Amino acid sequence: MRIQIAMAQLDYKLCDFDGNLARMRAAIAQAQGADLIVFSELCLSGYYPQDMVEEPDFLARQQQALDAMLAESRHTSATLVIGAATANTGVGKPLHNSLLVLQQGQIVLQYHKQLLPTYNIFDERRHFEPGPNRAAILTVAGQRLGFVICEDAWNQQGTDYAIDPVQTLAQAGVDLIVSINASPSNVGKPEQRHALFTGVAQHWKLPLVYINQVGGNDQIVFDGGSFAVHPRHGVVHQLPLFEEAVQTLGFDGDFHHDGRMLDQAVSAAMADSEFYYRQIVLGLQDYARKIGFKQVVIGSSGGIDSALTLALAADALGPDNVTAITMPSQYSSSGSVSDSALLCQNLGVKLLTHPIAELVGGYRGQFEAAFGPAPSRLTVENLQARIRGTILMEYSNHFGHLLLTTGNKSEISVGYCTLYGDTNGGLNIIGDLYKTEVFALARHYNARHGRELIPQAIIDKEPSAELSEGQKDSDSLPPYPVLDEILKLHIEGHRLRPEEYTSARNFVAGMQALGGGNTIAKVLGLIAKSEFKRRQAPPIIRVRNRAFGNGRQMPIAAQY
Repeated sequence: MRIQIAMAQLDYKLCDFDGNLARMRAAIAQAQGADLIVFSELCLSGYYPQDMVEEPDFLARQQQALDAMLAESRHTSATLVIGAATANTGVGKPLHNSLLVLQQGQIVLQYHKQLLPTYNIFDERRHFEPGPNRAAILTVAGQRLGFVICEDAWNQQGTDYAIDPVQTLAQAGVDLIVSINASPSNVGKPEQRHALFTGVAQHWKLPLVYINQVGGNDQIVFDGGSFAVHPRHGVVHQLPLFEEAVQTLGFDGDFHHDGRMLDQAVSAAMADSEFYYRQIVLGLQDYARKIGFKQVVIGSSGGIDSALTLALAADALGPDNVTAITMPSQYSSSGSVSDSALLCQNLGVKLLTHPIAELVGGYRGQFEAAFGPAPSRLTVENLQARIRGTILMEYSNHFGHLLLTTGNKSEISVGYCTLYGDTNGGLNIIGDLYKTEVFALARHYNARHGRELIPQAIIDKEPSAELSEGQKDSDSLPPYPVLDEILKLHIEGHRLRPEEYTSARNFVAGMQALGGGNTIAKVLGLIAKSEFKRRQAPPIIRVRNRAFGNGRQMPIAAQY
């Protein structure tokens, strides 16, 4: 007997129960004819609500949405599968991360997630109590379905947890596993999911459907990419990456879609630069929309970081909603100003000019009058960055634009940035890209658009903060191709994709063998000393496996 399964891959706003409910209702209407409509993990609140689950009215607000979904289930013949936080009536944490199955106004099955991740960006054990090790099984349209929640299916090797919920289902006997998920996105993650779940399906000889959420919530972006995997064929169908989608598959032992049986494996592969582009654009769109901003402002230095930030913002929000401000000083090259003008002309972005030389001179004079000595070179360099940051915040405050900061991961790692200056802002969209990746994405951006929108002069220019005469980044840092390999190995290590890890490890080992140990030690020292800056930086859209923020929690006052 064939069951029709609708996979609802939706973009939820955290704790916007009314808005999330409206999206779910629209998906139900779109999935006419489905026997089973499956939503993602914690879909009523969106994933992950963090300490909002401890707010006094959280469960009451969620209950109103759940009651509405129960009422909705009375008006459809489909069985609905949703994710919600539920009260724990036993010992332990006050809540469970639960899967609920709704039929005709009733909760006919309730299952609590057993494996609660507490690594990288995850901290579910902070709020949730694991559920009991039992098989959650329900027969729908003649098919015996087993249910799990996200991490429950990630213990195939048996090395991370003492139990394997998929094994429990397999031993109980099911026709199909349904997994609801909120799996955050990072480069390489879609391929990793395909490989892992193909292995799970093959090991237990069980097909599986995997439903993920999509969209950005703060720094975290969910890529969607929900899929169906068959033990003989691998992943045979995938929903779009970085888009909402509702699609229905037939299942009768094999998967069917659009009148044909699915027996060919599909690929999740996407080139890194395209992946970064899609994830950053979606992350910015959702961040701005969900916190209520329509327009952004960006400082335009004529360098590669601000150029790429402007280009990505123009694509995400439309050029009319992006304002650039160039703030030349006595150290700014004429090329930097003209490059900014050409960039903004190419993108269709408004460019404003606010020179800072007079302001810098005034501060220097007042410093000497008040404190005696003239400010040092470093003080003047930081002063310029802070004056620019103040101008950008003035504009943001007065015109209501969200300020995007423009630091990349390489510079943030080693503290090559100025607190209350170029770190000012409400969001950093390129802060998880190493400098070499910034250059690669800029080239990809031009190729993607079929023309040179980011001027080649910007891409070719030697990086410089232009805060003093003749200054170059290479005066203070190793060349970026060298620096980035050291940073990848130290910051991400085994969290890198295997080929990246091998490359970085071999590169750094080669440096050590050739006498580069002092350079490596200097870089590691800079990383350690800059933790206090990262604590005060704006949120960074995560695109790699280990990003600054929740994904890397390091002390400030420590002996490194």
